[in-house]
Amino acid sequence: MTAFSLLDLAPITEGADAAQSFRNTVDLAQHAERWGFQRYWLAEHHNMPGIASSATSILIGHVAAATSTIKVGSGGIMLPNHAPLVIAEQFGTLATLYPGRIELGLGRAPGTDQVTSRALRRTLNDSAENFPQDVLELRDYFDDATPGQRVRAVPGTGTKVPIWLLGSSLFSARLAAALGMPFAFASHFAPDMLDAALDVYRAHFEPSATLAAPHAMVGVNIFAAETEADARRMMTSAQQQFLLLRRGTPGKLKPPVDSMDHLWNEGEKAMVARALACSAVGDPEMVRADLSAILARTGANELMMAGQIFDHGARLNSFEIASGIAKTL
Repeated sequence: MTAFSLLDLAPITEGADAAQSFRNTVDLAQHAERWGFQRYWLAEHHNMPGIASSATSILIGHVAAATSTIKVGSGGIMLPNHAPLVIAEQFGTLATLYPGRIELGLGRAPGTDQVTSRALRRTLNDSAENFPQDVLELRDYFDDATPGQRVRAVPGTGTKVPIWLLGSSLFSARLAAALGMPFAFASHFAPDMLDAALDVYRAHFEPSATLAAPHAMVGVNIFAAETEADARRMMTSAQQQFLLLRRGTPGKLKPPVDSMDHLWNEGEKAMVARALACSAVGDPEMVRADLSAILARTGANELMMAGQIFDHGARLNSFEIASGIAKTL
């Protein structure tokens, strides 16, 4: 059986608010636990009217408190936005509250636009360039204390929180390989370099104390329903979200439409199709075929399933269908 997990962007739908988004997130996480998903990750984004997971560590704690066995983590924390010690303290606290269940996925992108990045960090000087050193510093904070160590994460020291590196380019693939860390590729929205990144990661992997062999996770969008027509209509919410984001006018997740033809031009249609190319869409047999093809192409150890779906009931149904399929792959 292929390992399968779930990525939640805590969507805020048109006509609703963040409070409803959080209720939906808890409900989805509880269902995911029962359906056998291995991990439930939440992503850091800022200044996005349609995404409620900006205070990612707080929402992770909320989900962990409402579940009992599923691993809960970040997919990811955008480390350049934060001092490593702050993240070590936050996730050390979470790991102390929920032993063995907290994970930390790290990215080096801002998770927002440049103006908001500056508001978060106050400066953009060398923030992304310091990512490898910041990862090492953060990892050290989770390790056992050493004699003479002047700065410790309290809590955090000795918790050994599992760290993943996330990326959509070759940079994090090379870094994950060099450090012997698990690697997750963001192919659910930026699939262009998926194959090259996996090749680099596997070819250059150096075993570490925590990981003996490469472990690659691949992001895939899931839009599953009883009929292909229903699934493709459901997907139009995600298509609209990407379209508005690329136009620089992000908003709440919109309801599905019968046709996108009146909403985009041919260039925009091609751009959105390229961004969402790593998707499994349709009835159960079509989704099975899509997932099988992705696994055959990538050799992924794990699938991280995402899905920006307007109706919460339809979202639950989509992930339930996908979980049943994944158990047989």
